[in-house]
Amino acid sequence: MQKPRIPLVLQIIIGLVSGIVIGALLHQFPESRPWLISNVLQPAGDIFIRLMKMIVVPIVFACMVVGIAGNGDGKSLGRIGTKTLLYFFSVTTTAIIVGLVIGNLLQPGAGTDLASLKAVDVTISQGAASHGFGQILVNIIPDNIVDAMAKGSLLPVLFFAVMFGFGISKLDEDRKKPLIDSLRAVSEAMFKVTSMIMAYSPIGVFGMIAVTVANFGFSSLLPLIKLIVVSYVAILFFALVVLGGIARLAGINFFALIKHIKDELILAFSSASSAAVMPQLMAKLETFGASRSLVSFVVPMGYSFNLDGASLFLGIGTLFVAQLYGIDLSLSQQAVLVVTMVLTSKGAAGVPGFMFVILSATLASAGLPLEGIAFIAGVYRLMDMPTTALNVLGNALAPLVISKWEARRNVAKESLSWQS
Repeated sequence: MQKPRIPLVLQIIIGLVSGIVIGALLHQFPESRPWLISNVLQPAGDIFIRLMKMIVVPIVFACMVVGIAGNGDGKSLGRIGTKTLLYFFSVTTTAIIVGLVIGNLLQPGAGTDLASLKAVDVTISQGAASHGFGQILVNIIPDNIVDAMAKGSLLPVLFFAVMFGFGISKLDEDRKKPLIDSLRAVSEAMFKVTSMIMAYSPIGVFGMIAVTVANFGFSSLLPLIKLIVVSYVAILFFALVVLGGIARLAGINFFALIKHIKDELILAFSSASSAAVMPQLMAKLETFGASRSLVSFVVPMGYSFNLDGASLFLGIGTLFVAQLYGIDLSLSQQAVLVVTMVLTSKGAAGVPGFMFVILSATLASAGLPLEGIAFIAGVYRLMDMPTTALNVLGNALAPLVISKWEARRNVAKESLSWQS
């Protein structure tokens, strides 16, 4: 008789809870903490993130080339690209505005004693936030595709995949078919590899969360508990009201989507890494009704241009720093900040620690103290978890909305996915 298998989502939750418990114990015994973190826990988490990053580029490249080479419709791709970018900029701008509104209403930084806060050293990548819109466009085109693949830069890889797909579509049928079949086999094989890697995910989540809890403990949360609560409230509001409203307007069953990708949402929350769920998210969206070529195009773009959770926190974090130092920002100043945030968030996406890059650019443009970032950094991991989950949810909804616009949904899945 076969033993009952514990569902993956339950395994991840067990890993998360176990990591919190072990991390809390380690925080009480600092003498044993450095060795266990550096030799056991940190490597356990890093291995999982590296495994997931390892397969993202091959899957995106193979799926995109197959989708483009299969139809080679340049007009269709241009129309979809325009609609996708319009959707991304509209939703992320809304997220920033919602963050500012909630920050004004709930005042996360008001009444916080600066002396009670613990500052953390923050290393910010210089130059990433200063790129204008023109430079963003230039960076999409790779000067070395092998280097772009090695760095995991999704937008340059996506650009090259589109061009390569169009190139293949121009070949004779006898030359085109073997290439498409080979790349289709690569994508299917990489999805099999994904399922193998996912078996390790509970251990990876355990290691990552244990390191976080062991380093900061729970006592450092108390001075910033208001900021943490406001962030969670804002994320929940945006998910249910804004994304839920968009889904309803598009005729998509929002709660059916959440149920369909619940494993990916829990993993994204636990690991605070969007890359950890991209391959399986793309596969889930296909079974939910979106075409593979559209999913392969929209989701990787969304990972750079449609970070709803990060955009939402950007508004809250900026007002937190202003309120922390007792600086009043007028409505006109906040309106200018919206434009600044929209552009800097797109330019810095994909840069390590990009949230601090965006925050530093925003604070500098508003004349706010950059030292405020050091106070947020100590507990940002706890806010990064729900913002990452919201990023994933937003990028799951996007291709379904675009599919609805394009009327390219899978009719065979309609009774499951699109019934509202």
